[in-house]
Amino acid sequence: MAPYLYDFSPERLVIGKFCQIADGVVFITASANHRYDGISSFPFAVFGGGPVEGRPSMPGPGPDTIVGNDVWIGQGARIMPGAQLGDGVIVGAGAVVSGRISPYSVIAGNPSRLVRMRFGPAEIDALEQIAWWDWPIDRILANEQLIVGADVAGLSAVARG
Repeated sequence: MAPYLYDFSPERLVIGKFCQIADGVVFITASANHRYDGISSFPFAVFGGGPVEGRPSMPGPGPDTIVGNDVWIGQGARIMPGAQLGDGVIVGAGAVVSGRISPYSVIAGNPSRLVRMRFGPAEIDALEQIAWWDWPIDRILANEQLIVGADVAGLSAVARG
């Protein structure tokens, strides 16, 4: 759910391929923010009086929120404005995620912290090059065993042809 991604929101929520998003996950996009640099943080534009864009009570544009490919986000997680989750990230249930999360990280907690890496640096580089999520579905299904397994070298061999 992205309850604060309005029609007038300048930021985007980008979700990659083959992501698994559990029940109760909330994407809190930048349009949920309020100005806090003045006397009041109230968004007076909600009362109408013309377009919302450019109104003095509204914050400036915020960053896009990006979720990579093959990301698993556990139940009740909160993804904060501008978070960037790399490919293959696993987010624990109830985590509050902000900032840039490296590919193939396992994160959990509030605030989220790195629990462990799923693979070593060389394997992560190989997986990013393989990008199996961009393959045609028939090729993915033909290589399902390798894709869900942990044999990065074997999957690399298939990817090379």
